[in-house]
Amino acid sequence: MAKIVCVLYDDPVNGYPKSYARDDIPKITKYPDGQTTPTPQAIDFVPGHLLGSVSGELGLRKYLESNGHTLVVTSDKDGANSRLDQELPDAEIVISQPFWPAYMTAERIAKAPKLKMIVTAGIGSDHTDLQAAMDRGITVAEVTYCNSNSVAEHVVMQMLSLVRNYIPSYNWVIKGGWNIADCVERSYDIEGMHVGTVAAGRIGLRVLRLLKPFDVHLHYMDRYKLPDAVEKELNLTHHTSLESLTKACDVVTLNCPLHPETEHMINDKTLKNFKRGAYLVNTARGKLCDRDAIVRALESGQLAGYAGDVWFPQPAPQDHPWRKMPHHGMTPHISGTSLSAQARYAAGTREILECYFDKKPIRNEYLIVQGGKLAGVGAHSYSAGNATSGSEEAAKFKR
Repeated sequence: MAKIVCVLYDDPVNGYPKSYARDDIPKITKYPDGQTTPTPQAIDFVPGHLLGSVSGELGLRKYLESNGHTLVVTSDKDGANSRLDQELPDAEIVISQPFWPAYMTAERIAKAPKLKMIVTAGIGSDHTDLQAAMDRGITVAEVTYCNSNSVAEHVVMQMLSLVRNYIPSYNWVIKGGWNIADCVERSYDIEGMHVGTVAAGRIGLRVLRLLKPFDVHLHYMDRYKLPDAVEKELNLTHHTSLESLTKACDVVTLNCPLHPETEHMINDKTLKNFKRGAYLVNTARGKLCDRDAIVRALESGQLAGYAGDVWFPQPAPQDHPWRKMPHHGMTPHISGTSLSAQARYAAGTREILECYFDKKPIRNEYLIVQGGKLAGVGAHSYSAGNATSGSEEAAKFKR
């Protein structure tokens, strides 16, 4: 029987919920491209409940233990002698999240001789050294598309919050003020602006569709050109380089995966090509951006605002400069872990486990690495190599 180690974020500070704001969530069976939502044989949780924290356990305990497996759930993943490191030597499967990533470095993989599979409960497997996984023949899988729409909604929300100067205005209310001039001195309409996405996959394309009713001019950069019918429907302008896109756009959103080719793609040099006063939204991965270059661009006015919910490392240390830089709208990594999204990524994680234990093929859409090479969606979206270097800084975070 297998030992599964599951690393999830902590419960709410006031304890696991005894009730919820809503009684249910909408039931979705298909995504916009026709892919079906996760289809496990059964689930042992209530959709809309908190599943992504330690007490939620992704709803997996009953299923795994009834089949004779051992499930260890922890949030202790960083620093010397973490619970994760203690459990690795006899772990067959490690499950983690993008929001509270267990960085599966080459060193950790070497500590786990029995490890056969690493699963992301969500989207994005950059917290795993993919090259080390390939070298060891370890399968890497994620629940592709489970929270793409959730992230896209967050992108649009943060775009509007930056352009309309929402957060400072809200804070004046909290302070008891009525400071209209202070609120609107940095507030604009997004109507008529040029908005572009770096990558137009599941998330990027959904962002473009959500933005169309705002009467903005839409742009995208992607190695794969969208079908002519989609370009015509959304009146899209395609760009073949980051420089071309950023010179044209007032608002830029990053929606590409992190791998060695995209690491620090936004830096001092590339930021010079942005329009002065542009806005940048990043819900993809923090390491797409040079951390200190973003701070400098906000302080100089080259960027009018930066928002997102991804950092590097995660959780971000208390002294991470993005916590205090000017004109930001940062949140913890929450865009893809709404209660709606959790129901899908928990079900998808169970589907992957069922396939593994029943020796059935895992969906191609869920595969990142298999058989010593990039596979499935991983072959489409990632490059070989490692993007986990520097992740040890996560141990500086203090709860």
